[in-house]
Amino acid sequence: MRLLNFTYLTVAILLFCTSCSDKQYQTLFLEQKSLSDTAARQADYKKIEYRIKSQDILQVRNLQDIKYIANEAVAVSNGISNSPSQGQEFQVQDDGTVALPELGHIQVVGLTRGEAQKLIEDQYRKTLLKDPIIDLKIINLKVTVLGEIKSQGNYVLTKDRTTLIEVIGQAGGLTDKGNEKDIKIIRGTEQNPKVIDVDLSSLGAVNDPKTILQSGDIIYVSQNKRGARADNLQNFSTVFQPVLLLFNTALIIFTLIHK
Repeated sequence: MRLLNFTYLTVAILLFCTSCSDKQYQTLFLEQKSLSDTAARQADYKKIEYRIKSQDILQVRNLQDIKYIANEAVAVSNGISNSPSQGQEFQVQDDGTVALPELGHIQVVGLTRGEAQKLIEDQYRKTLLKDPIIDLKIINLKVTVLGEIKSQGNYVLTKDRTTLIEVIGQAGGLTDKGNEKDIKIIRGTEQNPKVIDVDLSSLGAVNDPKTILQSGDIIYVSQNKRGARADNLQNFSTVFQPVLLLFNTALIIFTLIHK
């Protein structure tokens, strides 16, 4: 009877643990907080467009003729090369300029992606091309995802307004131990870091402007209480098992000696 009770207890514990792990994403976006403060939050976290810096890598292509901006000599001199269909890649130099075919050095540091695209388009229109359509991307912008996420690592920001939820989706989502209520975005420099707390259990997190990521952001997903308890239990088991083995061995020896 004791063995049967022990078996029932073990099965119940396993079922409880399984039900806990199945609830991993059931708490996301459940709390429907009022969105009436959206305007105020927009003012606090207004769109901050990235401005080009030295050493950034620009991908430039002419949509009218994708083979035109594909000067291999310029590409090799910048240490970068790729196929014309994807656009040509050029690195911004320390003096703030980028060297483009036929145009020479164009000052782009301090400009947004849109401003640099318009400037290059206007220069080609004035000097060489009729009605060029220039597409420009900054392809070295990235964020780092750490903590209780299924695929940690660096993720490239492929568009101007990439959100936290999009990057978490690219990373495969949170692990069973991930705390959806305690996600931090670490932003800024080492001298002036800023920590932004995000609660993904709130529906308001979907459109919250503070979750729009910036290049260099570090996203950290903390561990939930269930995960912490599991780790503590595992650590306890790691320490306790050798002690239990030693005790059982001593008990067997004691029993054999006193037979």
